[in-house]
Amino acid sequence: MPNYSRTLIKKYFEEKNLVEADITSFNSLIDAQLQEIIEENKEIIPTIIPHDIDEFKIRLDKIWVTKPEITEADGSKRNVYPSEARLRHLTYAAPAFIEVSAHINGVQRESFTTQIGNLPVMLRSKICHLNKLSREELIEKGEDPDDPGGYFIINGTEKVLIDIEDLASNKVLVEKGTTGVSEYVGKVFSERGSFKIPHTVEKMKDGIFYFSFTRVKRIPIIVIIKALGLLKDEEIMRWVSKDRQFDELYVNLLEFVDIKTEDDAIDYIAKKIGITQAKDIRIERMREILDKYLLPHLGIDQKDKMYKAYNLCKILKKFIMVSNGELDTDDKDHYINKKIKMSGDLLSDLIRVNLKVLINDLLYNFQRIVKRGKFPSIKVIIRDKLLTSRIYSSMATGNWVGGRKGISQRIQRLNFLETLSHLQRVVSPLSASQENFEARELHSTHLGRLCPIETPEGTNIGLRKNLALMCKISEESDEEELSKQLKSLGLNEVA
Repeated sequence: MPNYSRTLIKKYFEEKNLVEADITSFNSLIDAQLQEIIEENKEIIPTIIPHDIDEFKIRLDKIWVTKPEITEADGSKRNVYPSEARLRHLTYAAPAFIEVSAHINGVQRESFTTQIGNLPVMLRSKICHLNKLSREELIEKGEDPDDPGGYFIINGTEKVLIDIEDLASNKVLVEKGTTGVSEYVGKVFSERGSFKIPHTVEKMKDGIFYFSFTRVKRIPIIVIIKALGLLKDEEIMRWVSKDRQFDELYVNLLEFVDIKTEDDAIDYIAKKIGITQAKDIRIERMREILDKYLLPHLGIDQKDKMYKAYNLCKILKKFIMVSNGELDTDDKDHYINKKIKMSGDLLSDLIRVNLKVLINDLLYNFQRIVKRGKFPSIKVIIRDKLLTSRIYSSMATGNWVGGRKGISQRIQRLNFLETLSHLQRVVSPLSASQENFEARELHSTHLGRLCPIETPEGTNIGLRKNLALMCKISEESDEEELSKQLKSLGLNEVA
């Protein structure tokens, strides 16, 4: 190897951490994702409130995490370093604080800052005490200066969160149907917060395009588009394709030409899925289902329904073109159709689910005390130990939300290379007991992203992989920031 190549590679590894992607992911959780989770659960409204009050709500505002610390037996608090956490079988964690306020009839009653729990801290992340220390300072603190970090210490045990490889969400993938009536099947996994809802497009023998999501099974896609407010056949045709007309679409438009209003379309869907109440209630419930569960990544408000209609037209266009052989089917194993869930995303899922448990506990305690005729202070009824113990439990056992197992694993320290390998591991959620030949095969898009050699023999072959040494994982882009930049370049928003 030429000298300059050696120098470049050496310089790269001197400046770049091998587990930098995981550390960046955890930093993103601290900087942005925690606040996003709080925004999703911003207002808590109890169903049982005192008789003399018209409206009562609890608001969660700002959340922040400080540096790792421990509380000693005498109640004193002080900073803790990873070496001490290992030796004393402690959890290397930092307290998370939140601003909470209670509002009675629109007027703020109490406002306070409280600890909501302890969050395990990734070594070498921005809130870790080891961050930005020199080699000499690291040795002084009892650390190996060449240790890359990127793991956690739970009850004195070093734990790594295994990255999960999954299909990219919010993306239309059309493939050949293996079972069922439809020759081709289009799928979109719409993800928003804790929701991940599969949506399916199919074409039946009668030539009608059907759409399915949650409770709504096999409803003609044209009816759903009309239920979202895109009523004119000409407009639907134009939004599917401006420059050409599809014969298959005429059959579908002709079939449902009698549906003239939004309410007619919504009522048609409601009857098909078995909502049997009075017409007004039926329409209202169906409208709620369409707002909340149809393509939630585009928004969950009434104002977002037209965007959903336009997107359904685009999904339909792609499906027709693939069905006609004008476009190739999508390859699920191509890495453009994958995303990797790293430590920050996995912890975000865990916190999101357990915060809901904490909120339900808070509501239960509040309503229980109100039933006794008392009016409690919110500060008294928040149990910070609940969130902490549930997060620690998942980190210690590896049992994650969504029934996943083995997400958190004890680091293998037999030698340095094995440790690096464990920190770079990527696992597919597919079952090891099934064949899944195509998923196990080496794909050309793995080059430079995944190691082509390192994978175990036996049932896990091709499902358990490792990131390449110089692999760089891009962060999820901020949609608002991106749309601002595109608008500044002259992009017009859909009216």
